[in-house]
Amino acid sequence: MRGRWRRDETGELPILLDPASSDEYEPVPLSPMVREARRRAWHDAADNARRVGLSRRDFLRTSMGAATVLLALGGCSNDEKGGRSGGTFTVPTDAGVDRDTADAVFTGSDVPVIDAQAHLLEFDLSKPRSGSFFGSGFPQADCGAADPRDCFGVDRFIDAVFAKSETAAAVLSAVPAPDAFTGELSVEVMDQARRDVAQSVGGGRLLIHGLVAPTDKPLLAALDDMAVVAQRFRVEGWKAYTGSGPGWRLNDDVGRAVLQKTIELGIPRIAIHKGISGSAPFASPADMGPAAKEFPAVQFAAYHSGWEPGVKEGAFTDATADRGTNRLVSSLRRAGVAPNTNVYAELGSTWFNLMRSPDEAAHVLGKLLVAVGEDRVIWGTDSIWYGSPQGQIDALRSFTITAEFQERFGYPALTDEIKGKILARNVAHLYGLDLATIGKRPRPS
Repeated sequence: MRGRWRRDETGELPILLDPASSDEYEPVPLSPMVREARRRAWHDAADNARRVGLSRRDFLRTSMGAATVLLALGGCSNDEKGGRSGGTFTVPTDAGVDRDTADAVFTGSDVPVIDAQAHLLEFDLSKPRSGSFFGSGFPQADCGAADPRDCFGVDRFIDAVFAKSETAAAVLSAVPAPDAFTGELSVEVMDQARRDVAQSVGGGRLLIHGLVAPTDKPLLAALDDMAVVAQRFRVEGWKAYTGSGPGWRLNDDVGRAVLQKTIELGIPRIAIHKGISGSAPFASPADMGPAAKEFPAVQFAAYHSGWEPGVKEGAFTDATADRGTNRLVSSLRRAGVAPNTNVYAELGSTWFNLMRSPDEAAHVLGKLLVAVGEDRVIWGTDSIWYGSPQGQIDALRSFTITAEFQERFGYPALTDEIKGKILARNVAHLYGLDLATIGKRPRPS
């Protein structure tokens, strides 16, 4: 199956360095640097586990295990760049064997973590499974259940996202389907999941989207569906895939009708899958700037920020303006959309892949912080696709953009304040959430 990794017989690394993907893209091949980092992390984890008197499996579940992996990854990246890596993980060398030091690295600020893009799937397990299914290529499908479809239900979601990570709240976002009422993540499934999370974790922890699929049926029928969803369910926003089915754009007649409908329904907030498409034209974020300029009352979230697997990320240049995340940057520039206005850049799957390439990660975070603004970059993990998101959280908490990259490219320093905005405050602003009410959850250990 596509996207599956081989789990080590004694556990898995807390920061995943194995080839992995979602059903939306082929696994990104591991670079020689990441392969060496993976080898070094396993070796150092075994050595550090012996030093602190733990089994390797138990050690990998601690903050020291996460620190050990990031020390290996950062060290290998720095070796590859001759000591001049543009992005790195600020982890003291003794964090691999001292729990207090490791805990301090990953504690971060007092703000909670809010995930702007999460998913689950509820299959009818009484129906026989034939071959692959949507989700069979996700790492989560290897959870150990007798039927891999059982790996994606709400109980698994609550365990991975809320029990095995410090995530305090999340937005459950739709997956491709002909309409909001169809498939394994229908609006009914999301609504029930919200009730389940409220009962298990607490109220206000899970927000849900309504799917908009305006070219899978007559446009007026799709707009009527939006009205039904808004009336019957408490959705906090909309989700759209402009590249699914007959493609459409946010600034064509279909897109304008959808955006106007979000305003009429009093929910002018839409997340659009932009990127992870093989650079397909309709999934490009090139329409984000013009649409945001035309509809200033609508809040736009560019899911994945235009990132494309296999596209090397670097500094923005005119010659690379039509590639990867640069497409979002150039779209906003050309349309005259100022930073910190009505366009948000989301990091689901983008950060999961880029954290393995610290220089590319520094470029992407730096470009987005400049283009959309430090108040508009939002945290997302595409959980439950990759299992618990805690490793992604740990990697961001410890990540820095070097002074050299700040000076050369005009990127801001990745301070604790900015990380707090990315992990919580910006998502809270987008959805009108009260951080004090949500409260920070502890990091599992």
